[in-house]
Amino acid sequence: MASRGHILVVDDERSIRRLLHMYLTDAGYTVAEAADGREALAQIRQGGIDLVLLDLMLPEIDGFEVTRRLRDIVNVPVIMITARSEEAHRVTGLELGADDYVTKPFSPLEVVARVRAVLRRTAGDGVTTRPITIDDIVIEPESRRVTRAGLEIELTRLEFDLLAELAGHPRIVFTRERLLEKVWGYQSAVGAKTVDVHIANLRRKLGEDVGIVAVRGVGYKFESGR
Repeated sequence: MASRGHILVVDDERSIRRLLHMYLTDAGYTVAEAADGREALAQIRQGGIDLVLLDLMLPEIDGFEVTRRLRDIVNVPVIMITARSEEAHRVTGLELGADDYVTKPFSPLEVVARVRAVLRRTAGDGVTTRPITIDDIVIEPESRRVTRAGLEIELTRLEFDLLAELAGHPRIVFTRERLLEKVWGYQSAVGAKTVDVHIANLRRKLGEDVGIVAVRGVGYKFESGR
């Protein structure tokens, strides 16, 4: 069976690396391992990695710093793994450009499902290719380029997909769960806060008047002419 992708598992606990290696291999992926941040970056620089499963608490270089440096090397999706339940750590990871996160203890089958969903989404499934123009915002899915008033706005992969989904269906109200399904590729009540973080990032980068409206108790919609 052909490999579905090359996954790098980064964790200083060998038992966790071995567990994820076994489940991911059974699911058809090729798996590499790294025990610390320095080793992880060395493997990433060699190329060929399709997704990184990254523990936050690492020796040498922690997961946050690995993510920062990784973005200067290559644009591969990152799923963060952490034993910490504090919301601030998850938010920091997402703001650095992580595509998703799981919290220890985790279900290996859930991790495999998250990997599958992220890879499916980053391959471009379900994303329209037609340009979207609303007011002074132009979204070009094929080049993944966004401009406002002629100025290019740098967005992460998830921020772009979220904006394209909302702007591609103006005035349609999306629940957070629906956005998780459409953009992230899965539904999770626990992960609903993830949507709020990325909406906040879009408003910060594009301006508070971008047109993304919170519908109280439901979710978000995109309105033009704000």
